[in-house]
Amino acid sequence: MRNILLAVFVALYALGVNAQTEIEPFVPGVTTDGVRYFLPRTAFRVVIIVEKTVTIPGNLNKYAYKYLHLQNVPTQTTTEYRIKSIELQPYGVPDKTKAYNIKLKNRTVAPMLSLTRDGVLMGVNTEVSEDVLPPLPEAVPAPALLDARKYMNQEMLMASSTAKLAELVAEEIYDIRSSRNDLVRGEADNTPKDGEQLQLMLRNLDDQDAALSAMFSGQVSKSTEVFHMQLNPNSPVDKMILCRFSKPFGLVGSDDLSGEPVYVSIKRTDSMPDSAAVATNQDKKRQQGIFCNVPVPATFTVFDASQQYTSTTIPVAQFGTTDILGASYFDKNATTAVVFHQSTGGVKEIRK
Repeated sequence: MRNILLAVFVALYALGVNAQTEIEPFVPGVTTDGVRYFLPRTAFRVVIIVEKTVTIPGNLNKYAYKYLHLQNVPTQTTTEYRIKSIELQPYGVPDKTKAYNIKLKNRTVAPMLSLTRDGVLMGVNTEVSEDVLPPLPEAVPAPALLDARKYMNQEMLMASSTAKLAELVAEEIYDIRSSRNDLVRGEADNTPKDGEQLQLMLRNLDDQDAALSAMFSGQVSKSTEVFHMQLNPNSPVDKMILCRFSKPFGLVGSDDLSGEPVYVSIKRTDSMPDSAAVATNQDKKRQQGIFCNVPVPATFTVFDASQQYTSTTIPVAQFGTTDILGASYFDKNATTAVVFHQSTGGVKEIRK
């Protein structure tokens, strides 16, 4: 995203008198002689990380207890999803109800504005870099499954039945474990004196054991998937359905009743009146200065019937009010620079 820097130059005319800059609401098709800007409303990117677990039975699972004394091994392939985390990332979008215009008139000094490419006010009398959302987390693919055939000898590969194969594989597993124990105890004939070489041999034996044992015990494959959606609240809510989630299928459509609802509740945390209820009896045409937001903090809680995923308090522009930084900040003798929070439009910093 690029930064659009709009420099509004000084216009000084008769007698060198410096009048105040006139700010007014922008009416499309009417305001043509000024620099336009928006205040933001606070939207959220909701990032959901889902873990997918696939359990795959071994083709010798029927012999798991007989040869390796393994119980409750999987006998069929199953897939299960779970939500690992949900994160809310705030960012600013233009509030089309808060569009203003700095009129360029004789005998005025107008400030320099830094705007986002969407026209949202970022700063006054200073250059501000536009905020960007962090990159989405990378999905993690499932690792490759263990391949027992790499460690099977000719007799195993040519076994005449599954029962015979199970017997041969079990014998090989016990031989591998015996060899490993001999190496650890230093009793093997080929025990290396170099520690690094010893570790390499042990890892190789472990890999063989794991691959062949998986023919009885099965394997579990895990991966992660990353989803994101937009949340743009207009007002506090209680138990609004954010999405639906199914253990067998993962995230499903909002109207798919196979998924259980994941809710979001939004609660204001102060007593400031809602912006819609604030009386604005001032004559906007006579207002001087720069408009800004006074955001209100709200607590966002994301949960389902069994657990809470996150609860965080974040300032929200549209739950608050609008204020004005007086023109005295930006008159001829002032060098005031103001930086705004781009997700809320609230004042972040004032430098003189």
